[in-house]
Amino acid sequence: MLHLTMIRSLARERGAFAHGFARYGLNSAAVNSIQYYQLRNTMTDSNPTQYRVLILGASYGSLLSTKLMLAGHHATLVCRDATAEIFNTGGSVVRMPVRGHEGLVEVASGALPGSLHAASPGNVSPSEFDLVVLAMQEPQYSAAGVRELVGRVAASGVPTMAITNMPLLPYLERIPGLQTASLRPCFLEPELWDAFDPGLMTLCSPDPQAFRPPEEQPNVLQVRLPTNFKAAAFASDAHTAMLRDLDAGIEAARFNSPDLGVLELPVKLRVHDSVFVPLAKWAMLMAGNYRCVQAEKMRPIKDAVHGDIEASQAVYDWVVGICIDLGGDASDFVPFDKYANAASSLASPSSAARALASGATNIERVDKLVALVAAQQGKKLEEVDETVALVEKWLTQNRAA
Repeated sequence: MLHLTMIRSLARERGAFAHGFARYGLNSAAVNSIQYYQLRNTMTDSNPTQYRVLILGASYGSLLSTKLMLAGHHATLVCRDATAEIFNTGGSVVRMPVRGHEGLVEVASGALPGSLHAASPGNVSPSEFDLVVLAMQEPQYSAAGVRELVGRVAASGVPTMAITNMPLLPYLERIPGLQTASLRPCFLEPELWDAFDPGLMTLCSPDPQAFRPPEEQPNVLQVRLPTNFKAAAFASDAHTAMLRDLDAGIEAARFNSPDLGVLELPVKLRVHDSVFVPLAKWAMLMAGNYRCVQAEKMRPIKDAVHGDIEASQAVYDWVVGICIDLGGDASDFVPFDKYANAASSLASPSSAARALASGATNIERVDKLVALVAAQQGKKLEEVDETVALVEKWLTQNRAA
């Protein structure tokens, strides 16, 4: 029987998985059957598969790490030295709403079957992990120390999943017909992503909303909207099988609360075949988050969406149409009414709007990306162009200050 470590090793090299078995006369269907059988066979109560996952970004990343540890996996968070010391000393704490229970349920990493470690960017070796997760905003990867780590991730050949609103350039290269050269100006440092093999990069939509309570230590995270992570499959079936293992383990895991007993916690990892599923966030961002940005001040997401519901739906439907014209299916995207209902509870401006109001000189430019992708299709929408112009205005002001 083939060992899981052999499968991982072969899959990390471009095309090695298929070529490694072709010599034995096995076609791709047989290869898929072997790898899925082996992966499923190792996922037993007595011998669970335990993955080592490196997560860049300890804030949002601590939510995913908690779900991974609950399923018995091992997570390493990359953060500043001082923050790493807090995590390594006190663990992580995630507070989240759970259906059927009042208030928030507190989940401490020390009570979970998996393990947690934190380290600064210079103290991790990506090649020691089974999966790398990029859970920071795109401009943050240009920070000293982090940019060098990104280079080591690319060189390691370890499959990488970005949990970002901004699809990174290697992932965009997986979308047929998309001309990524014209999209490079949307990125703070596009050269950072040139060394990545697109086949080793996937995207996960950061749908769950969480924040660090300002009065707490940085190892505490509070979940505001406990929706699911939606990840696209990797180009490799072997790497996708790993994601599906993580999906299944998180789905099956239960938390034994000292006060409430055994609980099924929200926030799952859902793996989809379509590369367009994570792009469903584009329409939400353009109809709500970026339209929080106004000429003089910022407005809450609920006001951006419901202040002029017809205009919001026009933007939303237009962005969905762009994704469908790229090759997506209507079923990949959330209906506007469902999004609008969820947005009614979002009483604060978006993180992008808050960052601009606080003087940020760089933010994720999904607004600009969507406008440039639309331009490749010969499309434009005045409301979107106005939003892009407002974001540019704030960035120009902040950079001049």
